[in-house]
Amino acid sequence: MVSRVIPVDPFDLVVFGGTGDLARRKIIPALFRRYCSGQVPEGSRIIGAARSELDRDGFCDMVAGAIREFSGGRACEDGTLERFLQMVDYVKLDASGEDGWSELTHLIKEDRTRAFYLSVGPALFGDIAGRIRTHGLVNDQTRIVVEKPFGHDLESAQALNATLAQHFHERQIYRIDHYLGKETVQNLMAVRFGNMLFEPLWNAQYVDHIQITVAETVSIGSRGEYYDRAGAMRDMMQNHLMQLLCLIAMEPPARFEPDSVRDEKLKVIRALDPVEPHHIVRGQFDGTGDEPGYREEVGHPRSTTESYVALKAHISNWRWSGTPFYLRTGKKLVARSSVINVVFKDAPHSIFGTDAGGAANILSIRLQPNEGITMHVTIKEPGPGGMRLVDVPLDMSFAEALGPEGEDPPDAYERLIMDVIRGNQTLFMRGDEVEAAWAWTDPIIAGWKARGEVPKPYDAYSKGPLDADQLMRRDGREWRGIKP
Repeated sequence: MVSRVIPVDPFDLVVFGGTGDLARRKIIPALFRRYCSGQVPEGSRIIGAARSELDRDGFCDMVAGAIREFSGGRACEDGTLERFLQMVDYVKLDASGEDGWSELTHLIKEDRTRAFYLSVGPALFGDIAGRIRTHGLVNDQTRIVVEKPFGHDLESAQALNATLAQHFHERQIYRIDHYLGKETVQNLMAVRFGNMLFEPLWNAQYVDHIQITVAETVSIGSRGEYYDRAGAMRDMMQNHLMQLLCLIAMEPPARFEPDSVRDEKLKVIRALDPVEPHHIVRGQFDGTGDEPGYREEVGHPRSTTESYVALKAHISNWRWSGTPFYLRTGKKLVARSSVINVVFKDAPHSIFGTDAGGAANILSIRLQPNEGITMHVTIKEPGPGGMRLVDVPLDMSFAEALGPEGEDPPDAYERLIMDVIRGNQTLFMRGDEVEAAWAWTDPIIAGWKARGEVPKPYDAYSKGPLDADQLMRRDGREWRGIKP
């Protein structure tokens, strides 16, 4: 199947923090892969801006190294890399001072889309946004891309939105959450709103419950200082899992347009009930053998920051009243898995009797690894001996069903960066959406502090704290989605 490529005109993309880890691992390889696919037109320019003591040649060497290491070896031997590097430039720049800004201004062309990607800490967002405005770089074709975290709580998110609003219109601000760029995440909307098969059943009458799992085998790594201030609730639940919840629960938008989609997502967040304390489990991984525990990794022997959180949420609206949503995420778990399980209710009456057994109908949407969708249906077990019912998966892997032979599906950053250039905000968060998510999250965190709660310990590379299993079993349910 050949994908349809929507052409764009030549553009300028400035990456602040262009020598940083995110630029090397994600942004630059994503741009190169889009160039190989014909979506970055000749004449476009990619300008790195950072404090590193580099010239253009030194930056190009760094870019070439990043592409060879992180782009999957795409087209590096036939001159493609050399042609791509002709688009690359570099400015040594002080984000909070004036050094380098005149040089950057002279590199930007007047008659084209210009995007400024802030691959820097949020403390610099205001300084950079202000200087982009001061140096006359803001016009109708300007976009600014900001990475999470979008604040630390509601108050800081409101302040950050206010700062950006001083210099840019909301239609120019792209708050990037890479989860929304995943092929399967977008397929949530296609599955729901493009198939008459599912939409009539997508409500509390037919759905028993929904599980959203984002499990990671990786640990804190170099993010210890940030992570110990944030924790799993702020780092993952408030944004990534919240977005998945919105897409799985939202009403059909009038049109597949940015504000129509984001209006419906906002309604979901505002319909979320406060979470009861006994419906939340926090965890913190312990060390095992030679593996250090969380506190050793962050260098804080009394840290009460959670590396795992699971909760039960309810949405008080017509569609979902009475249907629980179970969300969980954690570090250093037994398997890497991001999956949404829509568990349908049992048939109201079995004509086969209790001896036949039975199995639930479950729609499993895998975000990673091996993106795809599995529908679990009930059939007769083959063979003689009467009617016995078994669960059989109908499985579709996107890589096998849709991907061109030998070609990986586009990375989330590839899609999102090109959406910025096209001016399509559908997969980006709006300011009021971010603030509504914090308004729901802040009381949960405040409640932990007020009650003096500490996280439950769990073994590294396990499925998480045992209390999370009890959260489900109290309701007669079981977690699905993490398999060693």
